[in-house]
Amino acid sequence: MPRLSSSHQVVFGALLLAVIFAGPGIARGGSEPGTSSRSPVLVELFTSEGCSSCPPADRLLQKLDESQPVQNADTIVLSEHVDYWNHDGWRDPYSNAFFTQRQQLYAARFGLNDVYTPQMVVNGRTQFVGNDSRRATEAIAGSTMVPSPPMHISPVTVENGVLKFRVDANVLAPGGQQPEVLVVLAYEGATSHVTAGENSGRELTHVAVAHEFTKIGVIPRAGTFSKDVQLKLGKEWHPGNIRVVAFLQEPGQGAVLGAAMQRVAEVGK
Repeated sequence: MPRLSSSHQVVFGALLLAVIFAGPGIARGGSEPGTSSRSPVLVELFTSEGCSSCPPADRLLQKLDESQPVQNADTIVLSEHVDYWNHDGWRDPYSNAFFTQRQQLYAARFGLNDVYTPQMVVNGRTQFVGNDSRRATEAIAGSTMVPSPPMHISPVTVENGVLKFRVDANVLAPGGQQPEVLVVLAYEGATSHVTAGENSGRELTHVAVAHEFTKIGVIPRAGTFSKDVQLKLGKEWHPGNIRVVAFLQEPGQGAVLGAAMQRVAEVGK
């Protein structure tokens, strides 16, 4: 179970002329700080297996993750399954009230009247309908124009059912606000055969399915952070299906300042 309980669009019209689509094989956010020329961009998708409009957004999230289509962006994705669709005959096995609460906080910040699915939020700064690929690439490209502080996740190991890694971050000028350091444990991939609700009879696949959010600290006024993290795994976890995402977020679930991602399968590479 989860342990953690001004909107402005970051879109630059002129920047779209400079967006170049690149292939996979880039250095991810888990690499040493400063070794990648790409800026990490966190893309959160609020979705549900009970929502008939969500599968196209789920596929878009997978495409953003696999193809990394925006040059200069290391797109780090999270699929967060809300629980308010569970009344419609199908209980999403990946849903949790925590993700609904997180979406509600964003809705309040963005001045929305209500929450909806599918919804994408990019770097905590801009939101839009989650199956809109054009808006997604615009928002990701715009986010690369905002400087991102160095962040690193060490290689991840599993010992006696405990996930172990270290998170390092450095914010040169945190100012009056101290960004929170959040770690997300996610399934690398997941598949469901839906037998009821709006998607009855469909086989749905997901990427980076968030399971647990943990706040591991805040960036001190000195601007540097380093912490060894241990997370106990349940029996349902397989080391080859684990993704760890860490990110810095302004207090009050504000803008995301930096992010990194690491897979257990990447150990030793």
